[in-house]
Amino acid sequence: MERETSERSTPSAWGQGRVAAFFDVDKTLIDINSGKSWIARAWRRGELPAPALIRSLWWLVKYVFAGDRFDFDDVAARAAALYTGRVYAELAEDVQGWFDGALSAHVCAQGRERIAYHRSAGHVLVFLTSGTRFLAAPLAALLEVEHVLCTELEVDAGGRMTGRHVRPACGGAGKIFYAERFAAEHGVDLERSFFYTDSASDIPMLERVGKPRVVNPDGRLLRYARARGWGYERWTT
Repeated sequence: MERETSERSTPSAWGQGRVAAFFDVDKTLIDINSGKSWIARAWRRGELPAPALIRSLWWLVKYVFAGDRFDFDDVAARAAALYTGRVYAELAEDVQGWFDGALSAHVCAQGRERIAYHRSAGHVLVFLTSGTRFLAAPLAALLEVEHVLCTELEVDAGGRMTGRHVRPACGGAGKIFYAERFAAEHGVDLERSFFYTDSASDIPMLERVGKPRVVNPDGRLLRYARARGWGYERWTT
């Protein structure tokens, strides 16, 4: 594990903002792809028609190979449409059960340690994930992370999902949008802040912070990190 510089989050006399530690979720804080796990579960339970399964698997393949060119809004729109009319609270309860039974054991030990380090340093802890709040919220509760920036799905006044998402989706350049808005609202200095991720799709956000941290990198991110002279880490459960 690399040694982190001890830097308190309290603004200095020079007016510097607070330090934040942003964390991606899939293959970073957890050692699996949650989307693939959810798709497999839905298929086993007969909840995913074959055409939807094929589309979902194709999205996963595109995500791996497209890197920062992946169209998160297009995929989020198509995925959200699958849940049109579903009661949000019921789906959230279903996801919580899935998380408790299948995903909670996949939290990386080093991720827990790094969150503890940043908490002790007084840094603002933030999840920054292209996934939805369905997964991010249970993990945030488990790890006691207060702030979650994610792809949000629209819910109508009756508590049912509209089949649409809030644009932009929180992926690729969308992560910069939400991180910059969060920084402005919470007095965070992104140039002093950290971002941990595994994916080449997050290269724009890695370049946006002052302290990029590469974890379990995919092939393209590994090559990019080496070219930039960044180190990388391997996190496991």
